[in-house]
Amino acid sequence: MKVLVIGGTLFIGRNLVQELLKAGHDVTVLHRKPEHEFGKKVHNLQADRNDPNQMKTALTGKGFEVVFDNVYDWERGTTAAQVEGSARAAMGESLKRYIFISSVAAYSDGLNHYEGDALADDNHPEAYMRNKAMSERMLFRLHQRHNFPAVTLRPPYIYGPGNPFYREAFFWDRIRDGRQVIVPSDGRRLMQFVFVKDLVQACLRAMEEPAAIGHAFNIASPKPQTQNDMVQALADAAGKKVEIIRIPRERILRAGGHPMGPQLYFGMYFDMPPITMLVTKAQRVLKFKPTDFATGMKETYKWYKTNSPFPAPNYAFEDALLARLASPPVTRPAHA
Repeated sequence: MKVLVIGGTLFIGRNLVQELLKAGHDVTVLHRKPEHEFGKKVHNLQADRNDPNQMKTALTGKGFEVVFDNVYDWERGTTAAQVEGSARAAMGESLKRYIFISSVAAYSDGLNHYEGDALADDNHPEAYMRNKAMSERMLFRLHQRHNFPAVTLRPPYIYGPGNPFYREAFFWDRIRDGRQVIVPSDGRRLMQFVFVKDLVQACLRAMEEPAAIGHAFNIASPKPQTQNDMVQALADAAGKKVEIIRIPRERILRAGGHPMGPQLYFGMYFDMPPITMLVTKAQRVLKFKPTDFATGMKETYKWYKTNSPFPAPNYAFEDALLARLASPPVTRPAHA
């Protein structure tokens, strides 16, 4: 099929493009640069997806059968109106599927969400949550009114080889350097993950499964992890011991720590209020089969050892926190 990937040069997109090529599809990447690194086998379209006029110019007459919309502008935000501009630019008789990568954050809060649960309000204070939820509502309105072939996928934290966010690598840097790892408060906040390759496989199934049209799907590992469990899983993947130090979250934040940095204390945007979801619908309709968390982490660690793109870590903020700490450490051995 003739496939467009909007934002196909980074984490999800790069993996998706490679799998689409393996399956024999005719692939085009749309991004803001005049070229990409895939070579001549992948076509290139240059446009700013946040500019509806540029998108209309870029897509008019192209006749794509499948569009994957998986880019979010973290600096400027990507609104529902901008997603709508992309969707309308892609409209046509040839379009069989418009697959939008949303997020668990579209739910805004709460545990064990089904796809039919309410999404974040239009006036939610967090732009990312608001934009994802509003974009989904807009796409499903297009489906209801114009039979637009929309599908949305809602992943939680995505991990795997090539992750551009300083998340798994944040902890492996510290574990390999023999440092104590700070866990905020009791470490029992729940986190849910999905292996990037599992998300890509869900994308491929969504483009082929007729029953997917007009539906949202939660795409995740079924079992959430506590923050403590996640740190231990990372240590296990590296085959090393980890010394966990628990510091009250309030104390960390008062000292200047922030989930988005620059004074990170638990990986970029990792220490957030828990949102979890159930994946039975994806398992039933898309035949979704998630990779075991430990297996996925081991594969990710292999990539990290030789390809980590991050600068050398700065431990000054953590050293200052640890220097003021009075509570005893908790040591956990790596499993055999």
